[in-house]
Amino acid sequence: MIQKSTLDFLKKIKTNNNRDWFEKNKNNYLTAKDDVEKNIDDILTGIRTFDKRIKSEITAKKCMFRIYRDVRFSKDKRPYKTNLGAGINPAGKKDFSPGYYIHIEPGNSFVAGGMWMPPAPELAKIRQEIDYNFKEFSKIINDKNFKKVFGELDQDDKLVNVPKGYPKDHKALEFLKLKSFIVVGAIKEKDVLSKNYAKSAIAICKAMKPLNDFLQRAID
Repeated sequence: MIQKSTLDFLKKIKTNNNRDWFEKNKNNYLTAKDDVEKNIDDILTGIRTFDKRIKSEITAKKCMFRIYRDVRFSKDKRPYKTNLGAGINPAGKKDFSPGYYIHIEPGNSFVAGGMWMPPAPELAKIRQEIDYNFKEFSKIINDKNFKKVFGELDQDDKLVNVPKGYPKDHKALEFLKLKSFIVVGAIKEKDVLSKNYAKSAIAICKAMKPLNDFLQRAID
């Protein structure tokens, strides 16, 4: 489970997002970070039982994102994130392959996965795979458990017009317009604090595995 003290720290940094406060409370941050890392290691162990791409050398430390924000090109100059997160991919958090994302934030914790904004060559391959195998893709995203956990694919960053090379009446048009292939499974705060948190997160990851397999095959 995630400790209540971890969520308490993240609640406080939301209203005390400055370097002076952070430095005075750095030990609390390190405790929260260690707490999340332990849970990520448990989740990794579970994911490895069904996703053989995630090898034993991929540890929580290689997956955790920094709490420090890059404010160089942002109007929002707050120096710290108000969440702790980890990207679980075959080569760690910097890998863009289909994977899993764990997000811990008071009132907004979730497990997500798929591929976010793949580069143009990979995006073209995914669209082609959907074009060639739409029946299989449709079966994945319309699976009863998939829809129960995720609803539908995230619709952000979607093209307005038909992507080049595809007809306007293509049966998979709304999916071919997507620029990201992401699903999100929310986790209630009471479940984040439950002893079954890691088990719940693993179950969400397992539910998205067929989508990740489809995307991985497309870009291979």
